[in-house]
Amino acid sequence: MSTAKGHASVEHHMPSLDGLRAVSILMVLLGHLSGTRNFRSIDLGIGNYAHLGVTVFFVISGFLITSLLISEQTATGGISLKLFYLRRALRILPASYIYLIVLSALCALGLITVPWVSMICAFTYTINYLPGHAWQVGHLWSLSVEEQFYLLWPFAFSALGRRKGIGASVAVMAFAIFARAGARVFLIGTGYRDLPMFPMVADSLATGCIVALTRSRLERQGWYLNLFRPVPAFATVAVILILNRFAGYTVVGVLGTSIINIGIALLVHRCVVKYEDYVGAFLNWRPVAFIGVLSYSLYIWQQLFLNRNSSSWINAFPENILLAAGAALASYYVIEKPMMGLRRRLRARSRYASEDLAPIRVESTPAGSPSREGAEVVG
Repeated sequence: MSTAKGHASVEHHMPSLDGLRAVSILMVLLGHLSGTRNFRSIDLGIGNYAHLGVTVFFVISGFLITSLLISEQTATGGISLKLFYLRRALRILPASYIYLIVLSALCALGLITVPWVSMICAFTYTINYLPGHAWQVGHLWSLSVEEQFYLLWPFAFSALGRRKGIGASVAVMAFAIFARAGARVFLIGTGYRDLPMFPMVADSLATGCIVALTRSRLERQGWYLNLFRPVPAFATVAVILILNRFAGYTVVGVLGTSIINIGIALLVHRCVVKYEDYVGAFLNWRPVAFIGVLSYSLYIWQQLFLNRNSSSWINAFPENILLAAGAALASYYVIEKPMMGLRRRLRARSRYASEDLAPIRVESTPAGSPSREGAEVVG
């Protein structure tokens, strides 16, 4: 901590997160690319790795959003919910709504078919409660979960504080286990049994929240830091992949999911702390970090092109991946990046909300990495 003109100034650096996002989005892309026209199906023997990539996004989101909330509270003595929600809206809504508007236009032209109920649920971020949704909007279930998290967690954090926030996050993790078990018992034979409804998947986000809330305490524990060593870290990766491989079994799906979340949170924390080792060097390498910066755009647009159920030329390899990348780049530079300046000004307002405290910065990539200002949200 440093002081300037009698004011406190705190700066948090969170390297490696963009690199982790890059790994996650590549898992999603490969999973969706598999089986598309001209591209053979790929079974890596680790279960649904595309879904695992989304789970990593969730854990990162819980970890980073909570860190941002803690930082704002430390700097200003409170949380501006209005500014938080406005920043989230500017980050998430423009790109996703442009995507949905494009889909609507394609439907109007008769080029694709998306049922109206799927479109309504996509526009309202409730598609994670809709069975049998159209492929073109199916991936927006994760954005729906994110939006529901953004709606609930900042308010809960502001009302409960850090200590009770830990208890609330633990309660969410515990409830998710019962929710998944209940779905397998009471929703069997229905389209809702395996839907990623918020209560069933919120523990991924809650796990990231807990690590952020307890980070300073954990980093003073020798036993915990020993888990960052190469052998325990690789063992954690192995456990995650094995459990993910057998996630279709009820016990693993119910309880193993929680273990996967904890393991991912541990690895995320490790990569942030150990960003100078060989793993960190890869995750913070500029090309890798830039893929992470584009991860939200890539996630939104890939679904239109990586459709294994379509024989259209736009869904054939390699055109499909090139079109997805091109659409993502256009979305980032034309839609998302212009919004970042406004979001930075909004964040500056929240930082300076207290006249007695100087602003703090929360960055998800180290100095020198690309687009640090846009790297704070999971796509």
